[in-house]
Amino acid sequence: MSNDEFRAALARLAAGVVLITAQEPPLDEHGRGEDVGMTATAFVSVSLDPPLVMVSLRNDSRMDDLLAEQPLWAVSVLAESQRHVASRFAMKNRISDRLLFEDVPYIRGEVTGAPLVGGALATLECRTEQRVLAGDHTLVIGRVLTASLPSADGEPLAYFKGRYRRLG
Repeated sequence: MSNDEFRAALARLAAGVVLITAQEPPLDEHGRGEDVGMTATAFVSVSLDPPLVMVSLRNDSRMDDLLAEQPLWAVSVLAESQRHVASRFAMKNRISDRLLFEDVPYIRGEVTGAPLVGGALATLECRTEQRVLAGDHTLVIGRVLTASLPSADGEPLAYFKGRYRRLG
């Protein structure tokens, strides 16, 4: 099996789209580090008791490196109207995320301090429980510390066959 065959097969699995966010440790005189965000489709619920979720991160990506040091992170489940947010944070090999957050409305999580995107269908704040190396990715399992439904009535953003889609 080739990598292309593998990708093509898994592209037929529709997935929800989330934005994973975290804050770097304080680096400036104001005690605030840079906000970092990453679009993910490899995100799943793992357990109800305790409440656990998992995200798959490419090894040595900026988010993988950050979550190896920072145990607190957040998830915003994106609505279909937030395709632009998903596209913006899906860019690879960027040095800084500072400009990416400039016109994205968000609030800071009470527990994590990480950005929670305004208009998201749901938001979660998490603490890393376990990291598992899996090939060229790391599976980060997080305990859900808070969950809210800021825009629960919207429609989800989906990803299928390499493109963002809407249901229905």
